[in-house]
Amino acid sequence: MALTFSPADDLSLALAAAADADLISMARFQAADLHTDTKVDSTPVTDADRAVEDRVRAVIRAARPRDQIVGEERGHSAGSESTREWVIDPIDGTAGFSRGLPIWATLIALTIDGVPQVGVVSAPALGQRWWAASGRGAWTRQHGVTRPIRVSGIDSLDQAVISYNSLPGWLEAGAHDQLMSLVQSVWRARAIGDFWSYMLVAEGLLEVAGEFDLQPYDIAALWPIVTEAGGRFSALDGSQDLGAGSALATNQLLHDDVLAIMRGHS
Repeated sequence: MALTFSPADDLSLALAAAADADLISMARFQAADLHTDTKVDSTPVTDADRAVEDRVRAVIRAARPRDQIVGEERGHSAGSESTREWVIDPIDGTAGFSRGLPIWATLIALTIDGVPQVGVVSAPALGQRWWAASGRGAWTRQHGVTRPIRVSGIDSLDQAVISYNSLPGWLEAGAHDQLMSLVQSVWRARAIGDFWSYMLVAEGLLEVAGEFDLQPYDIAALWPIVTEAGGRFSALDGSQDLGAGSALATNQLLHDDVLAIMRGHS
């Protein structure tokens, strides 16, 4: 008989893995002997990325030996349970990590039938962690205080704050005109990098975050946190595909407005 796990069970496992990851990553953060390589896709990878992913994989494999696992640095590890897949980005924001900037995090997600159900984002250099599981709401812990989080109630783009992350990413995607239209439609536009802009949407501090040039491991952990906080998550083309290569997170109230601009019908 196959074992079954509740969302709470899986979330507890992800949080335990994130706690171990934080110990490893913080020990290497700003270390004088941090070793950085360049991967074939020209992105950086450090010894901390590999060590964190190895530890997270070990924690998950020990508790869920049947589950699939995929990570940015070690690829895919097969399991006999085909519907459940853990998705790991050991250090989201490696470029900043390698330069000593604090905006980076370990992302751990569980997808079931391709749909993100559990997400943990742990940013120890910022002193904050966010998490969610299907039907259990979204939460953060900062300075020793745990609290629920909720997206904002702003329902007009001209009162919204957007983060577009990387201008080159939009240009390379041929979306310059759409970005300019978005920037001109909102109250404030910012380029807050990596995971953080999506967590700020979940906390109600931004209304829109989006970018191109993404992989599933960049997105999977963010998705349930935003949606359990009352927001909406999709690709920039409106699809619900983790592999679409882009992300759009909003407070839900503005999602269709942003998609209309992306489709050229502003």
